[in-house]
Amino acid sequence: MSLSLIVGLGNPGAQYTGTRHNAGAWFAEMLAREVGATFKEEKKFFGRLAVANFGGVEFRLLIPSTFMNESGRAVGALCHFFKIPAAAIVVAHDELDLPPGTVRLKQGGGLAGHNGLKDISRHLGGDQSFRRLRIGIGRPEHKADVTPHVLSKPAPAERAAVDVAFAEVLAIMPALLADRWEDALKSLHTPKAVKENLADDNTSE
Repeated sequence: MSLSLIVGLGNPGAQYTGTRHNAGAWFAEMLAREVGATFKEEKKFFGRLAVANFGGVEFRLLIPSTFMNESGRAVGALCHFFKIPAAAIVVAHDELDLPPGTVRLKQGGGLAGHNGLKDISRHLGGDQSFRRLRIGIGRPEHKADVTPHVLSKPAPAERAAVDVAFAEVLAIMPALLADRWEDALKSLHTPKAVKENLADDNTSE
């Protein structure tokens, strides 16, 4: 199913803008800049909405204006209004189980205790078939440090690594938008060293 909506999760307010929990919102804002789309506050959708065009394909970008654990209010309202099925959504979010600079795609399966994802599923009638862009922020050594970790800003080197990973996602956007899911997975999940070796092999032929 073709992609219709990309949601970037985070918390509202200037104090949260640069924090790790807002990694999904970072991605949505970066993508909007790349394609020249402008976010506008839409109260009926409880978030900031932009209509974007990438390579001639139109889709919507949404950053909820609610706190993370109420992200489903925005996604549910928008999807019900425009009749967007869960399978046509990609939700970009922070991922503790991946190191900074790593991004992975996922569809379905468990929600790993992520409150934003759980609320989105709840507002979509329990549907978990939406796709996810998991943005690595790393996990602290002690469980008690998780909340301070996600609500603090990464070191400059970590943020730079995330930005490099975002560039890799831009490269697979045509495949995502055209519903070439397996192509997007293969390209994004192939280790960089393998890609470079393949490129060298092709150059030498």
